[in-house]
Amino acid sequence: MKLKSIGESVTANISNHHIHLSEEDLFCLFGKGYKLNNLKNLLQPGQYACKEKVNIVGPKNVINKVRIIGPLRKKTQIEISRTEGFYLGINPPLRDSGALEGSAKIGIIGPKGKIEAKACCIIVRRHIHMKAEEAKQYKVKDKEIVNVKVKGERGLIFGNVQVRVRKDFALECHIDMDEANACGLKNGQKVQIVNFTEE
Repeated sequence: MKLKSIGESVTANISNHHIHLSEEDLFCLFGKGYKLNNLKNLLQPGQYACKEKVNIVGPKNVINKVRIIGPLRKKTQIEISRTEGFYLGINPPLRDSGALEGSAKIGIIGPKGKIEAKACCIIVRRHIHMKAEEAKQYKVKDKEIVNVKVKGERGLIFGNVQVRVRKDFALECHIDMDEANACGLKNGQKVQIVNFTEE
């Protein structure tokens, strides 16, 4: 079996723990009518890191200063790594973003209030964002599963990387902190979509 690269390399970024808030939960944690403050725009259009942070609380431990990512969503979602799940004492399921059924319960503490045991914590599947025209270039479809090769001293090939196609996406591969540490990947590093062939 040999590896065959598909298209140009893709920028990879590490998805550190973070939280997406609903308006209802934002007001509970920060006060009625509170507005999030944009710290910096992210690569995905319309997404931004906020100045605001919260603490998340599990049965065993607390992770302080978890960054809020805007804009607001219909449902609150917390994304962590498997290692952080062990630290907190919870067992979040591996899910696509937004698929919160059966998610782990966790507490959230803000400056004006707190939320106890909310079922909103998941580990998000590694994935690649791209537009429809880019999907045609790479010969892939929305929800298709591909392999991604990371070069370097600890280089490896990630399987089960999901392609997400939407007109407002920017081309970017997301993996979490555990996965990045396993291969020494750095933010902004280029990775390659690859296929296994019998040539």
